[in-house]
Amino acid sequence: MFSIKRLAEQAKQASFEVSSLSAEKKQRTLNDMANALRENQLTIIQQNEVDLCNAKDNQLSDAMIDRLRLTPDRIKDIAQAIEQIASQDDPVGKIKHAYQLENGLNVQKVSIPLGVIAMIYESRPNVTADAAALCFKAGNAIILKGGKEALHSNIAIGKSLHQALKENGISEGAIAIVSDPDRKHMAELLQLNQLVDLIIPRGGEGLIRYVSENSRIPVIQHYKGVCHLYIDKDSDINKAINILVNGKVQRPGVCNALETLVIHKDMVEKHIKEIADSLEKNHVSIHACEKTLNHFNNAKLATDADYDAEYLALEIAVKQVDSFDEAVEHILKYTSNHTEVIVTENEKTASRFIKKINSSVVMVNASSRFSDGGQLGLGAEIGISTSKLHAYGPMGVESLTTEKFVVLGDGQIRE
Repeated sequence: MFSIKRLAEQAKQASFEVSSLSAEKKQRTLNDMANALRENQLTIIQQNEVDLCNAKDNQLSDAMIDRLRLTPDRIKDIAQAIEQIASQDDPVGKIKHAYQLENGLNVQKVSIPLGVIAMIYESRPNVTADAAALCFKAGNAIILKGGKEALHSNIAIGKSLHQALKENGISEGAIAIVSDPDRKHMAELLQLNQLVDLIIPRGGEGLIRYVSENSRIPVIQHYKGVCHLYIDKDSDINKAINILVNGKVQRPGVCNALETLVIHKDMVEKHIKEIADSLEKNHVSIHACEKTLNHFNNAKLATDADYDAEYLALEIAVKQVDSFDEAVEHILKYTSNHTEVIVTENEKTASRFIKKINSSVVMVNASSRFSDGGQLGLGAEIGISTSKLHAYGPMGVESLTTEKFVVLGDGQIRE
């Protein structure tokens, strides 16, 4: 019979082993994981098809199905992300700060693994590989609790990762896969504070709130991604439209997709037709404020709920503002602290935006779709934290370590 406590105990034991692995062995094992995913691609895709068929039968949303789907290109990307993680500097054992006291004591702050991390996530089988690789690189063991909608995919990916662990003589407990989808195991897992050091939920707002409210273990939170684009009065309209369309249309079912467009009144007067045409061409539904409603075909009048919504679909809320300050006020009222974007050619305005907006990622003249660990040079991300303690924004290997004090003396005693 499956036991989540036994799995956590195995992960705890494996965490001591992984924390002491050399940088070279971790790198070699990660590269073997990437190769194993390529070798087992056909099996992984076959198992993913089982999940996709079940998802359609259960009428999952288009956004969930898109996140669930694996293709040869997506598996290739997953393998390359693991190789990029493997090639990064080892984050463990770095001396972050060192100084000497008047009494001769040498004090250092040294990076160490967190221990055992439990990842609870929905629909995204790529998270199985990304999270495992990031935690392993940072010297942690990981417990992977995916949703039942991706069970077959997650198990298939897990087998490839275990293959690489076995080839390198490392315990499978370092990457523990929860193979029983029963929800009771998640509830029990959240109570195992003697075995698990950190919980990272990744999925819908309901899942994250459940985990946060029921866990005895510290939780990294990211409730939703209400990402804003502000088109300033001094913006380049071609840049603005390209960034708008890319941010909303390229992959609308992800957390870094745009959900609200904020436009300065001067740009509405000059360019609203071009903006409206670009959205209509891409079949984007509009929830517009009173001042812009008549500029869009078949638009609905926006409510407060619309400005607070994470649509994860081809829908967007639109708000006209009379000034930069009004734009900032609107964003601060509805922000989820994920990602905010400004398009402007005015450097002073861009600088003011950066100072006033403290979301985890702030962008100037670039698509919100770059708010991603892989795109920002982290190799991959285990998630995006929108709570400011410990980590903020896309979390790579550095975010999966903490620090300890090391004090070197020569017989000193305290008086």
